[in-house]
Amino acid sequence: MDVLVENKWIILIILEILAWASIFFLLYARYGLKSAFWFKVATVLLAITGFIPQVLMGMINFIFTKKVDLFTLIILLLILYGFTIGKKHIKALDAWAQMKFSQHRS
Repeated sequence: MDVLVENKWIILIILEILAWASIFFLLYARYGLKSAFWFKVATVLLAITGFIPQVLMGMINFIFTKKVDLFTLIILLLILYGFTIGKKHIKALDAWAQMKFSQHRS
């Protein structure tokens, strides 16, 4: 646990990068490959690199430090963003990817 808490910022940044890479892979699988299998794989990758580890990291940090610090607040803000404004951003990104891949095929 100490290793997780000591390296929490690095872990969070790496997980966030992996989550965004998973989103781009998900869009590529959906519109580029048009593959239900790879879309499901990308969805699982997104779950294990995005929301789930962020919540776990926030919980571990809170349990270890016994207080709401900057890291916990950042996690809460990321989750709040994901459930609010982030949905609009993902929809816009989805529309952009759909347009790009449909132009690419034409």
